Amino acid sequence: MAQTKKSMLPQTPTFDPDAERLRLKEAHENAKVWYRWGPYLSERQWGTVREDYSPYGSAWDFFPHDHARSRTYRWGEDGLLGICDDLGRMCFALALWNEADPILKERLFGLTGSEGNHGEDVTEYYYFLDSTPTHSYMKALYKYPQRTFPYTDLVAENRHRGRHKPEYELIDTEIFAKDRYFDVVIEYAKATPRDILIRISATNRGSEPAPLHLLPTLWFRNRWAWGDDSPRPELRIVDSPATSDNQNKHCLVHARHNTLGQYWFACKSTEHVEGNPQLLFTENETNAQRLWGVPNRTAFVKDGINDAVVNGGQGTVNPDGVGTKVAAHYTFVIAPGATETIMLPLSSVQHQAPFADAEQVFAVRKAEADSFYATCSAQDLSEDARLVQRQAFAGLLWSKQFYFYEVDTWLQGDPTGPRPPDSRLFGRNNEWQHLNNADVISMPDTWEYPWYAAWDLAFHCIPLALVDPEFAKHQLLLLLREWYMHPNGQLPAYEWALGDVNPPVHAWAAWRVYKIAKRITGKADLDFLERVFHKLLLNFTWWVNRKDSEGHNIFQGGFLGLDNIGVFDRSAPLPTGGHLEQADGTAWMGMYCLNMLSIALELARENRAYEDVATKFFEHFLYIAGALNNIAGEGISLWNEEDHFFYDALHIPDGSHAPLKVRSLVSFIPLLAVETVEPDLLETLPAFKVRMDWFLRHRPHLASLVSRWQEPGMGERRLLALVRGHRMKRLLKRMLDPEEFLSDYGIRAVSKYHAEHPYVYHLNGAEYTVRYEPSESSSGLFGGNSNWRGPIWFPLNFLLIETLQRFHHYYGDDFLVECPTGSGQKLTLWQIADQLSCRLTHIFLQTPDGRRPVFGTNETFQTNPHWRDHLLFYEYFHGDTGAGVGASHQTGWTALVAKLLDQTEGR
Repeated sequence: MAQTKKSMLPQTPTFDPDAERLRLKEAHENAKVWYRWGPYLSERQWGTVREDYSPYGSAWDFFPHDHARSRTYRWGEDGLLGICDDLGRMCFALALWNEADPILKERLFGLTGSEGNHGEDVTEYYYFLDSTPTHSYMKALYKYPQRTFPYTDLVAENRHRGRHKPEYELIDTEIFAKDRYFDVVIEYAKATPRDILIRISATNRGSEPAPLHLLPTLWFRNRWAWGDDSPRPELRIVDSPATSDNQNKHCLVHARHNTLGQYWFACKSTEHVEGNPQLLFTENETNAQRLWGVPNRTAFVKDGINDAVVNGGQGTVNPDGVGTKVAAHYTFVIAPGATETIMLPLSSVQHQAPFADAEQVFAVRKAEADSFYATCSAQDLSEDARLVQRQAFAGLLWSKQFYFYEVDTWLQGDPTGPRPPDSRLFGRNNEWQHLNNADVISMPDTWEYPWYAAWDLAFHCIPLALVDPEFAKHQLLLLLREWYMHPNGQLPAYEWALGDVNPPVHAWAAWRVYKIAKRITGKADLDFLERVFHKLLLNFTWWVNRKDSEGHNIFQGGFLGLDNIGVFDRSAPLPTGGHLEQADGTAWMGMYCLNMLSIALELARENRAYEDVATKFFEHFLYIAGALNNIAGEGISLWNEEDHFFYDALHIPDGSHAPLKVRSLVSFIPLLAVETVEPDLLETLPAFKVRMDWFLRHRPHLASLVSRWQEPGMGERRLLALVRGHRMKRLLKRMLDPEEFLSDYGIRAVSKYHAEHPYVYHLNGAEYTVRYEPSESSSGLFGGNSNWRGPIWFPLNFLLIETLQRFHHYYGDDFLVECPTGSGQKLTLWQIADQLSCRLTHIFLQTPDGRRPVFGTNETFQTNPHWRDHLLFYEYFHGDTGAGVGASHQTGWTALVAKLLDQTEGR
């Protein structure tokens, strides 16, 4: 056994205001592995596609929540507010029991896609309160009821409710009435990259004493059942070093893993409760007897600890103190308002006194986190804005997950597992057999979306770049690697359907992250930009070859991430036959062209070879712009001159076209394709300038799409945009109309006009309707909780704000648009962008009366001091009230609020 050390650190830790930035530098230079441990453990692995070996792809039903405590996972693990190493080999998480629940609370519960009246929904209250980028300090909160958790009631009531009723949430069951719950706070502090301190504090918020069992649990992911590990890892109780006082009295577990190495898990004994803790050992093996009535392969199984604690089972844990899963069982009766705290070091070195510096380590790491975020934020942010921004970053960083998925193995089935049905080889994701993922990835969230999503990730990288630009770059490069990107150039969309088509925003994200990182670090990372660019060329080619069905520079794309925004499911064959000529699909490609042009021009400053490819994207953009206004030269335009709006066009097999006159965000996406070319850049790149001038002279019908602004003494700044001047003002007039798109909290996805005037398309006696729905959707189109028919979504609002800022860069202060308040006052485009930013940030910020729009009418969230400052970053927001809707923890792209706060509050 390794030689023991006296404490967690060679000397008492001291505060260094730059410590987190130094850790980031060390991490990215591989001097120290500060990223080795983090919050990479998902809150849900059950019900995921990876664990689904059913004949018909019914993931929610094949591996339900009821199986999770008894059945080992193949591709990952889950736990409550836990951590794991960067390959998911050893995991730690918290388990709880209140002596009322029928099972341990080891993982989060929620409704499956078929159970919820608006699709899947996590029915728990947990909050990610803090995290540094290296996870040197992390903090989270779970609210654990003292009454029996209403598993059955939540499922039954939500199944009973129709789509026109709101979701039945946990708080609606009154389980938190009279504050009968525990606030359980878990904190992590790294003394060194492989020395982690864990502090768990449980506070009784009720008015009566209440029992609580804390079971911090350490286990190995089961890889041996599929032949991945040799030899088998082991957890074993060992004698702790002798101590002369009770301060360091503890139980000790020795963990051995053939690739991760050795770790020691120390569980401090409590002075005032005799017998705390008991170490309970079992195996992370499936309880086949419980699930399927067949003999178990081992004497001790995954749910052995649950059965020992909850059911008083005899012989369900190993008395020899060895296994692959162990829980330290602490029992308390906590007085009203009182708090019980336990400390648990997990270290790669055995320490003689592992608790000696524990409190000091926590104090130092917390102070360093405060110092780090003080320098990341604008100096004049209000305290409330800092709170919102800090928790937005925390949710984003806690949503980094270890993701393991080898599609070929999954399709074929493991040698030691049951053979999948033959239909599997022709079903979901069968065209992605090259995909082999085993990385830490930024996820939309850790429960409803415990898998990456390509266009979500692009938006995640913008706020990530503010705190960890190197990690943001790594994420963008990761999805372009050959074990992610399809050989044909397509990016994987998400686990449920890797081949779905998301908006091509990867180039935009790379360009923005490059510029943010350059501003923060003072260095231009051209190596990153060049690596991204070459892979994006493959993806751009895939779009041109696969999504321009007739070669006319009009792109279909499918649903393009906007789910049910249209009349039909845009990712499925149309009931009319033919195809859609999409204003948004075409506009996204125009934007993609300009993003690639910007990158090429930046690279050409140092390498003139990129001037040629810059010319290619300049010309391709103009062809797309021309096609948007004149499809195939037939005079068919996606712009409707009568309505001053862009509409999708239905291309019917007989050759006719019919506009689908839905007033939606689709009409504003053409605005996003805008870029300026500076005169000094043209002088620097003469070959590009010569070719551009030649093209504009010889393609006069396209030259009119490029605006020029003569600036005395500076030459000409060029504006490249799909929409300019008159049309832009027409679109903005609609967008900034409160009776249409403008809400007090941002831009709605569908015009409020459609509340009283729904769009109806008649076909063969059937009606296809689009109605303004500011909250949950009443339509089952494209899944239960998909809704782009009215709510406010952060990603598109963020892009619109940036668009207005870029237009302002060209037009300047002389270009005025009527004020959205209807007062008759005119504002610059920059001022309008600023107003939209404020509206979005005000979703989270306290109003003068102390309320937060995100919480809607929930009085507990609004007024209770133990709830009101713990934020939830929802998937989208009510189009009229700003209340949070959809996935409650999708901090991923909603973390864009952190960037907006710097642009508004922080100027």
